[in-house]
Amino acid sequence: MQWLELKIPPPLVWLVMAGAMLGVAHFVPRLSFTLPGSSAIALALAALGAALAVAGVIAFRGKRTTVNPLKPSASSPVVSGGVYRVSRNPMYLGFLLALAGWAVYLTNAGAALLLPAFVAYMTQDQIKPEERALLEKFGSEFAQYMSRVRRWL
Repeated sequence: MQWLELKIPPPLVWLVMAGAMLGVAHFVPRLSFTLPGSSAIALALAALGAALAVAGVIAFRGKRTTVNPLKPSASSPVVSGGVYRVSRNPMYLGFLLALAGWAVYLTNAGAALLLPAFVAYMTQDQIKPEERALLEKFGSEFAQYMSRVRRWL
């Protein structure tokens, strides 16, 4: 669905997915389960996700480049240090971990089954178009970075 590429801000995608997960948990309660310590696990995942996302933003700000995910061609340097040594997309990975925390909090298997949909959408309609734009702009520098660091983790 090329018409969706770089069109929806990732925080909005995250919010829609979180709402869909809540809807599934509400409308399909038979998929709920018991998980001792679910609140603590959920909080830990959400905190780790928030820390990763914030670390990504800080790294971008430190290099004085845009954090606007809808305009990757506006990027100035390739950011490859800090948290970007571990993941090419720590902000999106942070969103995923926060959603995983939400799924644990909801203790609903149906909600958790929406996590791969988030990964698929983000990979296809956000990350791959970003990568194309960055390859076009930075060429071999970005290609080398892509060969060293995984897309998600």
